[in-house]
Amino acid sequence: MTLTIYHLKTCDTCRKAIKALQGAGHDLTLIDVRADGVPVKDLKRFEKAVGWEKLLNTRSTTWRGLEDTDKAEMTSEKAVALMSEHPTLIKRPVIDRHIDGDASVTVGWTKEVQAELKV
Repeated sequence: MTLTIYHLKTCDTCRKAIKALQGAGHDLTLIDVRADGVPVKDLKRFEKAVGWEKLLNTRSTTWRGLEDTDKAEMTSEKAVALMSEHPTLIKRPVIDRHIDGDASVTVGWTKEVQAELKV
């Protein structure tokens, strides 16, 4: 199983997740959403897998700094465009798993995610 972790290097939760996954022996590819960016095709795939409501971090400082018109009448297309323009709006960590040709995506570092990944 290959894990790609979309994270922010300054995010404590992301650092905890990475440390736990490495400690459990997982092979990780790390992508810093601010430094490396996230291709729109990946954002669309994540949005399709988990929904924009779960992927868009509406509790972030970046979200609070947006104009009200940017936050109004949210759709999946608008959410993907905002996350593409402001990668810190992506709720983290996004864990993209590839197992024998199948892929799945999780968002956040919940007890359920930790149990699924056996950490």
